[in-house]
Amino acid sequence: MDLLATFIDIVLHLDAHLLALTQEYGVWVYAILFLIIYCETGLVVTPFLPGDSLLFVAGALCGLGALQLEWLAPLLIIAAFSGDNTNYWIGRLIGMRLLNRSNGLIKREHIDKTRTFYEKHGGKTILFARFLPIVRTFAPFVAGIALMRYRLFMLYSALGSLAWIGSLTVAGYFFGNIPIIKNNLTVMILAIVVISFLPALREFIRHHRRQAN
Repeated sequence: MDLLATFIDIVLHLDAHLLALTQEYGVWVYAILFLIIYCETGLVVTPFLPGDSLLFVAGALCGLGALQLEWLAPLLIIAAFSGDNTNYWIGRLIGMRLLNRSNGLIKREHIDKTRTFYEKHGGKTILFARFLPIVRTFAPFVAGIALMRYRLFMLYSALGSLAWIGSLTVAGYFFGNIPIIKNNLTVMILAIVVISFLPALREFIRHHRRQAN
C-alpha cells in the first residue's frame, strides 16, 4: 500500500520530483529519463511507468531552462524507438514462451486487448498505440508475435516515436510554464493521465459490450 501511495505521489507531483532529480544529478537526469522511456516502451513488465505526463513535465522544465529541449527530444525519440524494437524482437523470438511462463506477471487481458486493437488497425497500431498507455507497451510485443514485417514496423515505430515525444515535450515547453498551468500543474498532470487513458477505456467498454451481445 505504501508503495502504491509513493507511486501515485510521484506521478501526480512529477514536476517536483523531476526538478529535484535535475538539481541533484545534473546531466545524468537525461540518462534517467532515457531509461524510463526505454523501459516503458521496451519491457512488457513495466507498462505502469509514467509516459505522457513525464514528457509534458520534462518539456516544461526545458522551458524553465533546467533541461535543454534540443538534447532531450532527440534522446527520448531514440529511447522510444529503441524500446519499441527491443519489445518487437522479444515478442518475435520468445513471445509465446514468455507468455506461457510469466505466471501472471504479463497480464493476458492486456495482450488480448492489444491483439484486438492490432487486428482492427493493422500495422498502424504501432503509430496509434504511442498515445495509448499500456497499449503502447504491448503493441510492439504483439507485432513481434504476429510476425509483422520488420521494415514496416520500423517505419511506424519511427513515426510514432517522433510524433509522441515531439508533441508532448514541445507542448510542455510552450504551455507548461503559463502561470495558470504552472500553478495547477498537479491538476494538469492528472488531466493528462485521465485523457490518455480515455481511448483505452473506450475500447475496453466496446469490447465488453460486444461480448455481452
